[in-house]
Amino acid sequence: MLSWIQGGPQMAAAFLGSSVEAVEAMTIVLAAGIVRGWRSALAGTAAGLLTLAAIIAAFGPAIAAVPIEYLQLVVGTLLLLFGIRWLRKAILRSAGIIALRDEDALYAQETRALTDSRAAASRWDAVAMLTAYKAIVLEGVEVVVIVIGVGAVGNMLVPASIGALAACGLVVIAAALLHRPLARVPENALKYAVGVMMAAFGLFWFGEGIGVVWPYADAALLGLMAVLFAGSAAAVRVCRMVGKTQPALAEVRT
Repeated sequence: MLSWIQGGPQMAAAFLGSSVEAVEAMTIVLAAGIVRGWRSALAGTAAGLLTLAAIIAAFGPAIAAVPIEYLQLVVGTLLLLFGIRWLRKAILRSAGIIALRDEDALYAQETRALTDSRAAASRWDAVAMLTAYKAIVLEGVEVVVIVIGVGAVGNMLVPASIGALAACGLVVIAAALLHRPLARVPENALKYAVGVMMAAFGLFWFGEGIGVVWPYADAALLGLMAVLFAGSAAAVRVCRMVGKTQPALAEVRT
């Protein structure tokens, strides 16, 4: 039987990573629904979810047929690249080199774009449908990658999936209650934590794939996370010293 203590790191990583993607998707869907109409925005959202379900159904069974060593190498490499990308942006934002992502600004930007392109009112709005569809599919694919990445190796897809579904469900509930962008979510802190966790999982699985025997087995993940966190914290301090005199670069979208 699955040990929930053993699957805790996978669940936490999937939850945090999926929270970031869900907030980004929900911000765009909210803008499309408020400006262009909820009927079309929700239709685009439903179509996006169906597309994601088809992707999962098509590629899910293929994962089980891949030899474990190859799966560890591929998943480890993808997670490492994914984690380093997020960690790099989180370090630069924490150091003030680039501006923190502003969900309110993104919401306003999407609203202006949708308002400027608004045509005559109609029952179905293609712009709203495509906007919501694109947001759900693009961010949803990243959620799928996160779940597969942290759960495919070690038979941990169940806790990873539960973590991702919980994150998406909480974001949807919060958006429905607040009816506004989730600007108070500490997006950079989430990306920082997820970057450290993803990179640690990537190093661990890649090492397993090439035959590395980690000391203390799965507990080595905690050591890798501690090393990556310490290294990234040092990088933040160095970046602050180097970029002290330079203004932060604006970055609304990533």
